[in-house]
Amino acid sequence: MRNRVTPTGDVVDSTLRGAWTGNRGVLHDGHEIVRFHAGDLWITCALEFRGRRREQWLPNRYTHLFFLDEAVSFAAGHRPCGECRRPAYTAYRDAWPGRPSATGMNRQLHRERLHPGTHVRRLHELRWADLPDGVFVLRGDHPELIVDGHLTEWTTAGYGGRQKLPTAGTVPVLTPPATIGVLRAGYPVQIDAAAR
Repeated sequence: MRNRVTPTGDVVDSTLRGAWTGNRGVLHDGHEIVRFHAGDLWITCALEFRGRRREQWLPNRYTHLFFLDEAVSFAAGHRPCGECRRPAYTAYRDAWPGRPSATGMNRQLHRERLHPGTHVRRLHELRWADLPDGVFVLRGDHPELIVDGHLTEWTTAGYGGRQKLPTAGTVPVLTPPATIGVLRAGYPVQIDAAAR
C-alpha cells in the first residue's frame, strides 16, 4: 500500500518494513493518499504503544505512515512523538537549543522542510564537514545517508551501495537544519543495520 515514507518526504508504495509509524494528519480518502500533509505536526511513533490497535484507512482519522528507520523519518521532516516516544521526544527537545515547545519545534521544522505555501521540498546547501551521522543528502536524485564515515544509498528496496564520504565542498541536504543540530548534540538516531 502507498504508506511508506522516503527520505525526500514522499509517500510511496514499497515492500519495506517500517521500524516506526507516524503521521501528518489525514492524508487519505478511502485507500488513496490525496494530500501531502494536513498541517505542521509531523511525528514519528512507536509501532506498539500500550496495546492500542487501530485500523488503517479509517475515514477522517490520521493516515498511518511507515519509516524504514528514524534517520529516514528525520530526513522527511518528522520528529519523535511526545506521547508514545516520550524519552526520545525529551532527548530530541533537550538537544534543541532553548528547549522549545512542541509547537515551536513543529513550526521551525515546517519552515525548514517545505518552501512556504507549497509542497515543494526545501533543500539546504551545507558543508560536508558539518554533517553528522544520520543525515540524508541528495546527490543527483538519490538520497544517501551519512553513517560510520561513508555514504549509503537509499532506495525503495532498502539501503544499497556504499561509497567514500567527501570531505570538501557542499551538498544539498534533506534533513532539516534543526534536526541536524539535534544530531550534532548527540541525539542517538536509530539507523537500520543494513546501512552500516
